[in-house]
Amino acid sequence: MKLDWAKVSARVSSFASFSTAVVLCSAVLLSDCKKEEKVAPPPPVVEVANVVQKDVPISAEWVGTTDGFINATIRAQVQGYLIKQNYKEGDIVKKGQVLFEIDPRTFEAALEQAKGALGAQQARWDTAKANLKRIKPLAEQNAVSQKDLDDATGFEQESHAAVLGAQASVDKAQLELGFTKVTSLVDGIAGIAKAQIGNLVGPGAMEELTTVSTVDPIKVYIQISEQEYLRLAEARKKNQQRGPIELILANGAVYPHKGEFAFADRQVDVRTGTIKVGILFPNPGNLLRPGQFGKVRAVVDERIGALLVPQRAVAEMQGRNLVAVVGQDNKATIKPVTVAEQVGSDYIITQGLKPGEKVVIEGVQKVKEGQVVAPKPYEPGKPAGSPEGSGKTEAKPASAPAEKR
Repeated sequence: MKLDWAKVSARVSSFASFSTAVVLCSAVLLSDCKKEEKVAPPPPVVEVANVVQKDVPISAEWVGTTDGFINATIRAQVQGYLIKQNYKEGDIVKKGQVLFEIDPRTFEAALEQAKGALGAQQARWDTAKANLKRIKPLAEQNAVSQKDLDDATGFEQESHAAVLGAQASVDKAQLELGFTKVTSLVDGIAGIAKAQIGNLVGPGAMEELTTVSTVDPIKVYIQISEQEYLRLAEARKKNQQRGPIELILANGAVYPHKGEFAFADRQVDVRTGTIKVGILFPNPGNLLRPGQFGKVRAVVDERIGALLVPQRAVAEMQGRNLVAVVGQDNKATIKPVTVAEQVGSDYIITQGLKPGEKVVIEGVQKVKEGQVVAPKPYEPGKPAGSPEGSGKTEAKPASAPAEKR
C-alpha cells in the first residue's frame, strides 16, 4: 500500500497544534487556580487597655424636687372687696410689707361703733364708781342699809366688766381694720396673685391670695429606700461625712453650691418603701425656685482596691457579661465577669479579672476564643468608628485580587 505523505504531514501538524493547545490551556488553568487560592487574613487589629485597680468612691443619684424653705400661704382674714395690689408678682418682698388692700370702710364704721359703745360703758362705770364712793361712808355710819351698799358695789363691778367687754370690741374692730391690709409674714419671693382687683375675698374663700416663699436656703426633697436611709443614719451617727452632696440641674449643669442633709420624714411610705429626705442648698441670688427638678448625687460608699474596665469592654450575651482578654501570646480569651457599680464611664468588676490584664475595648465583635489578634493601646480621645482611633480597620477579602481580573 502506498502512503500519502501529504495527508500524514497534515495530520501530524494538527496533532501538534492540539497538544500545544492542551498545554496552553493547562497552563492557564493552573494560573487561574493559583489565583483562586485564598490567602490567610492578617490578625484583626483591636484596641486594649489594662484592668485598673484603685480605691473608688461609690456615688448614688436620686431625682429631687425643690421647695421653699418656708412657703407662706397668704389669705384674707376678713371678708371684703379687693381694691389694691401693692406688689409686683415675682418680686422679693419683706416681712410686714403690704401686698393687698381690702375695702376698709365697713371695718372703719365698725370700729367707730365699738368706740361709741366703749364710751357709753365708761360713763356708766364712772357713775357707778361715784355712787359707791358716796355710799361707803354712809354705810359705815349705818345711814344706809347693807343692801344699798351691796347693790352699789355690784353695779360698779358690772359696769367695770361692761367697759372691759366694750374695750375688747374696740380691739377686735381695730384688728379687723388692720386685716384689710394683707401683709407678708416672711421675707421671700411673692408668687402670682390668685385673686384679682374687685374680687370678694375672705376667710371662706377656697383659694389663697398668693404665696410667699423663702428660697435661701432652698430645700430639695428626694425619696430614698429604707436600706439607704438606715445606712445614712448610721453614717451620721458616727459623724462620717463621705463627701459633699451635689445637685445636677435640668440642663445638666452641676449646681456650684454643695448641700447638706437636713431632715427625714417621720415615716416610711408603706406603698413605695421609701422615705422622704430633705437636703438644704444655699441659694444666693435666688436662682433655684420651688418646683424645679434635678438629680441629687452623693457618695454613699467606697470600694477599696476595685477593678475598673471601660464600659465598652463589657458585652452582654444571653444574660452574661463577657470580656475579651488578650494574653502575652496575643491570643484572645473570652471570660465571663461579674459587674457591680458604674463609675463614670467605667464598670467595677468584682469577679473574672485580675489587675493588669489587657481587655479589648475596640474590635470586640471581631474577636473569637483562642484567636490571635494585633493589639494596640486604646485611645479614648478619638471617636469610635474612626480609622485611627477605633481599631475597626477591616482586613480586605482574599478574593479581592481575583475580582479585578
